[in-house]
Amino acid sequence: MYTLGPIAAAINLLSAVLAALTGILTPLTGALAAGLAVLALTVAVRLLLLPLGVAQVRAEKQRARLAPRLAEISERHGGNPERMVAEQRRVYVEAGTSPLAGCLPGLAQIPLVIALYGLFVGAGAGEEPLLAHTFGGVELGSTLVSSAEGVLVAPVFAVLLALLALVAWANRRYVVLPMTRNGPVRSPMLGALSYMPFTTVAVAVFVPLAAGLYLFASTAWALAEKVVLRRVLPD
Repeated sequence: MYTLGPIAAAINLLSAVLAALTGILTPLTGALAAGLAVLALTVAVRLLLLPLGVAQVRAEKQRARLAPRLAEISERHGGNPERMVAEQRRVYVEAGTSPLAGCLPGLAQIPLVIALYGLFVGAGAGEEPLLAHTFGGVELGSTLVSSAEGVLVAPVFAVLLALLALVAWANRRYVVLPMTRNGPVRSPMLGALSYMPFTTVAVAVFVPLAAGLYLFASTAWALAEKVVLRRVLPD
């Protein structure tokens, strides 16, 4: 996947930007420069993707607005699937949207997100110098479970996992649960799926520290972006 032309090119470009950021920050922050550059690059990419985030939240609000009408159609024409689908399609057309409106912006983000994650797990050609830098006394290429002793005990990992858990809790509390409560479909599975944000904590245990920093910056930004956009964009 990381060897695909566009993704490989994006990794190389991001690697060059990251090296430049590290060079700029080194005189100011010393040994913390490479780790802070990871955070800065992640935020910069998320800013670049902000218009897609706005489109996602607009589509989410449209779906919530249409949900009562769609539920009414499902109840009225449940015995006639063809009529039900036709009526629901008419509702979307009248509203000027589609069931996929919220999915397309998310899909558009995937290549860049894959490239950014690939950069921080050392998937490209230029990441070895980055992963050899240290942050909090630990190489950015180190993982929590990759040391000779089996588990690398370092305060930076403890702090990172705690921050990821905090962001995951806030994501579930302020983003996922309100969305499932307002959704047109309710099922016991939604309760289990609401804990999906905590998978970032598990992932951070096995990926390089650089990727863990990326996960924290990316999920924290996504949380703040969702909460703010839901408040400022009109219903």
